[in-house]
Order: sequence, then structure tokens, then C-alpha cells
Amino acid sequence: MPLHPVQPLLHDSAIVLAAPTQAWSASDGGTTLPIHGLYHADTRVLSGWSLLVGGVAGEPLGAAPRGADELTFNALLRHLDDRTADPRLRLQVTRTVKAGRLTESITIVSGLQHDIDTTISARLTPDFSDMQTVKAGLAGAAERASFASNELPDVPVVDLREMTDGIRLSTPTVMALVRVSGDGMLSAAADVHCDWSVTVPARGSVTVQWSVDVDHSTTVVQAAAGLPQWAGVSVQSGDARLGRWVQRALEDLSGLRMATTDRPDEPFLAAGAPWFFTLFGRDSIWAARFLLPLGTDLAASTLRLLAALQGTENNNATAEQPGKIMHELRPDAFSIPGEGVSLPPLYYGTVDATPLWICLLADAHRWGMADAEVEALLPNLEAALQWMREFGDSDGDGFLEYVDITGHGLANQGWKDSGDSIQWRDGSLADGPIALCEVQAYAYQAAIGGADLLDAFGREGGDIWRAWAEALKTRFRQSFWIDSPQGRYPAVALDSAKRAVDTVTSNIGHLLGTGLLSAEESALVAARLVSPELNSGYGLRTMATDSDGFWPMSYHGGSVWTHDTAIAIAGLGRDGFGAEAGVLIEGLLSAAESFDYRMPELHSGDSATAVTVAGPYPAACRPQAWSAASAIAVLGTVLGLAPDPATGEVVSTPISPPVVGDVTVHGLNRALRD
Repeated sequence: MPLHPVQPLLHDSAIVLAAPTQAWSASDGGTTLPIHGLYHADTRVLSGWSLLVGGVAGEPLGAAPRGADELTFNALLRHLDDRTADPRLRLQVTRTVKAGRLTESITIVSGLQHDIDTTISARLTPDFSDMQTVKAGLAGAAERASFASNELPDVPVVDLREMTDGIRLSTPTVMALVRVSGDGMLSAAADVHCDWSVTVPARGSVTVQWSVDVDHSTTVVQAAAGLPQWAGVSVQSGDARLGRWVQRALEDLSGLRMATTDRPDEPFLAAGAPWFFTLFGRDSIWAARFLLPLGTDLAASTLRLLAALQGTENNNATAEQPGKIMHELRPDAFSIPGEGVSLPPLYYGTVDATPLWICLLADAHRWGMADAEVEALLPNLEAALQWMREFGDSDGDGFLEYVDITGHGLANQGWKDSGDSIQWRDGSLADGPIALCEVQAYAYQAAIGGADLLDAFGREGGDIWRAWAEALKTRFRQSFWIDSPQGRYPAVALDSAKRAVDTVTSNIGHLLGTGLLSAEESALVAARLVSPELNSGYGLRTMATDSDGFWPMSYHGGSVWTHDTAIAIAGLGRDGFGAEAGVLIEGLLSAAESFDYRMPELHSGDSATAVTVAGPYPAACRPQAWSAASAIAVLGTVLGLAPDPATGEVVSTPISPPVVGDVTVHGLNRALRD
């Protein structure tokens, strides 16, 4: 075991979820690892539970998912069986999560010719640890003692009380009620005991059940009401992997739908499980953008929710600025023990969410978002555009850049937000303020899309923003392109001295399809993306293998992120590079098959020529909103889906050469507007 606290690994655990509730366990249903337990919002309510039948655990057979919110674990009970070679007693445990509720239905099925009298016993361990304490690997007493820091919150004191309808577990902010079915007995000491005496009838079955209902008085998020816009969507394809990926992704996206307590009627997608069951500007925008072919409802509610939180003043502590779109929302300050990071509950430390919000609004309008809904957001659009020019470009050089001035915020504020994500080819870190290449592409696309919206609704400023965009395009060409013996390519960023940071990264894939590049420049980027240095065969590496900082298991320095590859695929498709898009699509489909079609946040950047399946990044979130939504982005590229405002319909121009055979989509909204 490690001698110091470490973040729990996730890759080999099972999860059932219905945001903001999730339950993690081993693949056999047991809870033995540091990540395991029942979570609601930002609290781990139970750190584990166990099950014995006749005083013995069952022998695991496997598990069968039934959507994101339900999983059935199967086992044998041979210690209660007869002596023949064929097992005749089976245990089926169906775990179901709904928002605020975990239920375990325990069924013993018998094929014997006589009754069996036995006992069923479940033991639940209360926890109530803060999510960030769990993430830091500091939830246990020994780990906390080894850390010995005042950065940790106090160990919660849990009040256990026997009530008429169950046992109540509570802290000042979180309450959980444990109940059992039928003649089950409940008792509590340090753990909660659920016990039943049962008779399994000959060739019959018996079922008992325990459940936990959770209420969190200070949470800022809750379940989203209604059905998702993709209810009823299904895909069949010549390559069955695409249809399976889409189906699993839509199930997971349903589990990630949530709303804030302030605006319960505005659903959005939580960033990902387990750590990020909340609103993230960048993540929620990209996920909604990927899903536009399935409708504009989610995009519209995400836009409105973020607009309601748009910055109105200058506040260095929160990184808020007028017109700026927020980064993340929490009920309390968010601290990462041992890393010197402490973020306020509403934090604006992101350089890309604001231009991406504009891009989503422009795209949603093209895909059929009602004019009245768009028009209501035009003041927010104008404020966001103004932010790009007055605050995003902090030094007046015409580029959007970022720097953390608090000393305890995020050092990097693009999508690659780890501390070592922006580095030179020799592995040294670039100094900020940093101007990222992809953020300039977002800003260009936002300025053009924003100008079109201003024109469409008779507001002034469209020509001004088009001129601003063209000037940005010229400056980008002059400042970001690097000449090397291997050919020209865009730098990942400009550093504080306006030097082009020379590492070859996946960020350049985000430039495609935005209009920032010329046809010749796009061809250079397309060729670079499918080179063996960037293309792993399972998706696009975040950093090229010829950089000194490359490592296939590095968070942003060589791993593969599904959404990152999907953005590049979409850009390749829009710019006419069907063959290159097909290469990366094949890689993601192979990766999806490796992960049973639940694509994690990221995976290893090892080459497909060296390994037969994609390797996990063990701490990756899954499911994760933009990774799941990437399936729809890839589907949209395969079919060449695009809105045609002239006809009011969605048109399809499949990429060439075709990559997955014939594709049939059911439930796709073909009309842009009623």
C-alpha cells in the first residue's frame, strides 16, 4: 500500500447513478476500495456495505447493467445447496439508484425440491465524509493522521437514531433514513444492521430489500425534472460498435442530468462521476453542443442557467469579471488538500467558457432554438462579446489569455487545466499569462457567430465583431505558426513573452472547423493529427510522443481524452477531411469496445500497435458528460448532419470514405423549427 495518501482509483469499480446520487462498488457488488460507497451531492453517506446469506458471502458470477441507474449482481450460494454438481441456489442483488435514494433488492432463487430456511444480513457503514476528502485519499483515520494538516475538514459526527420507520443517520446538513422490507430487523451501533429470517420455497424465490433515502439541506444541485430530449433515440450501424456506444452514452447522459436548486426547471449535464456532480461551464457547454443534433432543449437550458450566473463585477478572489461565464459551482469552498488550491463556491477561473457560451448560442440558433429564447439572451451575448475584448484580452495584444493572480486558483484555465499541461518540447513549463491556441479559435468562431446573431435580430455591432475576428485571424497566423524540419504546425500557446510554445499537442485539432485557418493550414493540421506521434490508434494523444514531457499515462501530457478527439473529428469532417476523420473515428470505436462502451474521461495513450485493447487511466471519471456526448458528435460527423436554415430541416452529407457502413437513426428531430 502507498505510504502517503493517494487519490482513489476508479477503473475497475462498478457505478450506478442518477445525479446527484451515485453508488460505487467492486464488480461483484462488494465495497472494499477507498472510492466505494453511496454518495449524494458532495457527501459520501455510506463508505460501504456487506451482505451475508446464511452467514457466508455468495460466490460472484458477474453483473448485468440495466441502464445507468440499475445493476444486478449474480452469485451462487453453494454453502446452502445440495451436494450435486449443478448449483441450485442463486443470489441476485439488484442495486437501483434514483435521485436521493439507493435500493438493494436481494433475491434468493431456488431450484431445489425442498424449502431452505436461512438468514440474510446486510451491514451498512455510515461515513458522511466530504467528497474532496475522499478524493484526496484522506477519508480514513490512518490517512488523516499521516497527512497531519489543518487543511482537512473535521471528521463529521454522525447521529444514529432508531425511528418508527427506520434508522436515521444525520449530521447538521445531511440526513439519511435506512429502511428494510417485511419482517426485517434494524439495529444500530457503529454500523447499521439489517437482518431477515427467510424461507426459500422449493423451486421458488424470496426477496427482501433495504433502502437509504438522503436529504441534503445545503446542496446547490438536485435531480432534473422530466425526460431528456434524447428519449426514444436509437442507432443501428453496419459497424455495431457505433450503435452500442451511442446507446450506452445516452443511458449515462440520462444519469448525469441535473438542475440547480435555484433554477430547478433548467436541466444541464453534470461534468462527471464521481467528483464533479455539479455545473461546470466548459464541460456543460461542450456536452450540450455535441448533443444539438438531438434537439436544442438542453442547450437552451444550459445557456440560460449560465447566463443567470454571468459575471457582473470585478472580483479577484472569484476571478469574476463583467460578461464572464463561470467555471464551476459548489455549495462551499472547494479545496484540494496538499495542492494549495482553494476555490470559492462560485468560481470564474476559465478563459474558454465565455467564447464557448457564445458558440453554443449561435449553434443552437442554427439548430432550431426558438427565436424568442435566443432574443432573451442577446444582452448576455453582448456582455460576453465585450468580455472577450476588454477582459479576456488582459494586455491588449488581441489574444485571449489567462493568469491566476490569487496564488490558490487554477494555474491553467483552459480545458487542459492541470499544472503541467502547457510545456515546451523540452518538458519545461511555460510561464503565464498564457494565450492558448484553441481559445483563439473559439474566440474567432464566437465573434463571427455573435455577429450573425446581432444581424439576425437587428442589433448593432455585427460588422465590428467581424472585423475583430479577421484581425485575430491575421495575428494568429503571424504569431502561432512554427516552422520545423517536420513541417509547419500551430503552437499550443504563447507564453508571457509572446513566444510560441513549441510542443505538438492535440489542442491544434480544436482549430479545425472554426474558420480560423486557411485551407492550406487546415490540411497541415489534419495531416499532423493522424501522424503516429499524435494518433495512438485509440484516439488522439494530448501530447506528441516526440516531446520530452510525453508519458502515455500523463493527465494532459500523452493520454487520450475522448471529447478532445471528438472535437478534432468534428472539425475534420466540417473541413472536408473525411479520411482523416475516419482514422480517428476507428480509434475511438476500438477504445469504446475496450471499455464496454462506457467511455471514461480519458485513457492511456499507448499505441494500438503495442497493446490489443485501450488501457485505462485509473483515476479517470466515468461516466463523464463530454465523453459520453462525444458519441453523438461522432455520429453527427459520420452522417455529416447539419442544419439547413433555408429548408428548416436537418440534412445529411456522410463523410467519405464511409467508416461504419449503413447507419439508421430513430428518434432524430429532422425539423429545426415548428
